[in-house]
Amino acid sequence: MHTYTRRYSGPLQAVIMDLAGTCVDFGSLAPIQAFLKLFEAEGIDLSEAEAREPMGAEKREHIRRLLAMPRIRNQWRSNFGSEPESIDIDRLYDAFLPLQTAAIAERTKLVPGALALQEQLREQGIKLGVNTGYSREMVNVMLPGLAAQGFEPESVVVATEVPQGRPAPHMSFKNALELGITAVQGCVKVDDTTTGIEEGLNAGMWTVAVVASGNAVGLSEEQLSALGEVERADILVRGHRVMAQSAAHYVIDSIMDLPNVLADIGRRLQAGERP
Repeated sequence: MHTYTRRYSGPLQAVIMDLAGTCVDFGSLAPIQAFLKLFEAEGIDLSEAEAREPMGAEKREHIRRLLAMPRIRNQWRSNFGSEPESIDIDRLYDAFLPLQTAAIAERTKLVPGALALQEQLREQGIKLGVNTGYSREMVNVMLPGLAAQGFEPESVVVATEVPQGRPAPHMSFKNALELGITAVQGCVKVDDTTTGIEEGLNAGMWTVAVVASGNAVGLSEEQLSALGEVERADILVRGHRVMAQSAAHYVIDSIMDLPNVLADIGRRLQAGERP
């Protein structure tokens, strides 16, 4: 019996992008605002750094991970006299939904370079999909604002509509199915969180981590540009260091740098390389 293996050496087929912090909501601030308000209402001190730690995860899972942190768990025990249970997570998630929806509605501005990237992908016949840790209700608040700016991905996948959210590869697989992809090696996952990069790696795709607009820096476009040149450079270096730990194939400042990366991946595919 013969075993045949064939290397995929075809063209790049699709780019699958995260939403908040990657192509919209510079700094990924909408989820953070909502989590801080949620825990403040419970009388729990949650820092922004703590709130960002599980970023990329589906939001109910995000709440579960926050409650599992020793400092947060101790505060919960002190406030309520018991360990947080699944019923508490359900209650917090229900309270989180309107907070998150309101925050998303205020932060639908595209990250610089998103529209130019979409246009380039269309010209090259490369499909564009997005996926997110948001629920369908949350993302539906965002999509009209993106469409009004001219951003209309061909596939939109949310974490609550697949068996497992990140770092499982299910969302990227669903994007690939909806986009009609024939080989995951021809796909690129772009994300600003370690969890999102793990998703792409687990899906067998090329992965690109973005720094300046995302979770590793956590500043709005205005806050980042207001910094002095040296301080801004230092923050970006630290962000690159954080995202390099994700084992992404490429780490870039923002999606404005993505076209050069895609060209390089295209060359590597033609040479028979795989992710």
